[in-house]
Amino acid sequence: MTTTTAADAPEILCEDLVRVFVTEGVEVQALQGLNLRVDAGELVAVVGASGSGKSTLLTILSGLDRPTAGTAVVAGTPLVTMDARQRRRYQRDVVGFVWQQTSRNLLPYLTAAENVAVPLVVAGARARAERAAELLDVMGVADCRDRLPAQMSGGQQQRVAIATAVAGSPRVLLADEPTGELDESTSADVLEAMRHVNATLGVTTLIVTHDPTVSEHVHRTVQIRDGRTSTEVLRRTERGEDGVERLHAEEFAVLDKVGRLQLPREVVERLDLRDRVRLGLEHDHVRVSRHDHVPAADAPPPSGDGADAAASGTAARTDEEGPR
Repeated sequence: MTTTTAADAPEILCEDLVRVFVTEGVEVQALQGLNLRVDAGELVAVVGASGSGKSTLLTILSGLDRPTAGTAVVAGTPLVTMDARQRRRYQRDVVGFVWQQTSRNLLPYLTAAENVAVPLVVAGARARAERAAELLDVMGVADCRDRLPAQMSGGQQQRVAIATAVAGSPRVLLADEPTGELDESTSADVLEAMRHVNATLGVTTLIVTHDPTVSEHVHRTVQIRDGRTSTEVLRRTERGEDGVERLHAEEFAVLDKVGRLQLPREVVERLDLRDRVRLGLEHDHVRVSRHDHVPAADAPPPSGDGADAAASGTAARTDEEGPR
């Protein structure tokens, strides 16, 4: 299996990822040239409406599906060219996975400690027991070690599932709607547990979710729309002059390598942008306006290298969902 050892290589890299499903002769494009980069140690949430392509992305990254076109590399492993043997090794050694349905994550006839020990089958009995105890303690469910899944709450089951997913020391942890079956309070506990695992163990973590509260627990939120990444929200903590730490969040539109971007839906709707828009290159930014908006004739021309482009009002097309 080919691997990449460059220190600056991202842990997850998707470029021009396409996935087309054919049902009864009808093609459905779940991913339409998606691009995504996640660096080592990041904690990232992928959000989007139903049908946006976020779950399709996760099944590809987990090795359960193969893209129609494009590239996907996780921890130096190219997913498109894997054979069956390499895929098994990848799923065993490189990625850990947490499903939405709590019943899919744990074997019902094993205790919490025994479930966590399953991925450690090649280790000695003592090593398995010590590792299981360590991870259950990290997850805050050490008191559940001898309980069967049916004897645990939904939140406890998901935290044991996280411990099981990282037991084999994977490079990447993938989670598909891990709070989908939980109430708001329990969801916050599980998301906080995932953040704790990311910070404590250093495992790169990608969460696919529709939970609006996930943004409070991750470093970066990536929104997918129509099979492409559309916006990102980056968060950082800064300490003010008064010594108080404050969380700052900033939203960005995502520009792909061929120059396409999606404007946020609220911008498109507020300005009533349709079909095509007028672009103007200013000194330090690009002006976007409705195609029927023409600057006043007596308005002073913009200065700088982009004066001609701004004055000409270059037109760009949009579709029903907003400009690309």
